[in-house]
Amino acid sequence: MNAKFFLVSGIVGGIVDYLLGWLFYGIIFKDQFPVTGEMNLVMIALGSLTLGLFISYIFVKWAQISTWQTGLQAGAIIGLFLAFYYDFFASAMKATTDINWQMMGLDIILTIIMSALVGATIALVNGKMK
Repeated sequence: MNAKFFLVSGIVGGIVDYLLGWLFYGIIFKDQFPVTGEMNLVMIALGSLTLGLFISYIFVKWAQISTWQTGLQAGAIIGLFLAFYYDFFASAMKATTDINWQMMGLDIILTIIMSALVGATIALVNGKMK
């Protein structure tokens, strides 16, 4: 595995994820995802970086994905599974049994879109560094 490709594209992907999260969850859909309490931006940034490095690792180590089209597709699939995983467990941990299916569906769609764009960015960066 090329550590340079992994780190550079993972960091760029993390930055893209952070900015897309701010745009989607913080601006466009802020009324659908209300914040209770104070947000820890450091933890949000670390989460975004983790996603960028996770997708980058898959692309560099296992899949050799280096075109934005393939990165978009692979990122969307990764986002689909991550979104279902997260939303199912988040719903299970609530104090109530009422599940907001519309909010869950919107979160899944946003996660797929964001992961697809992060995947496309990571693949594009990998392709440019070759």
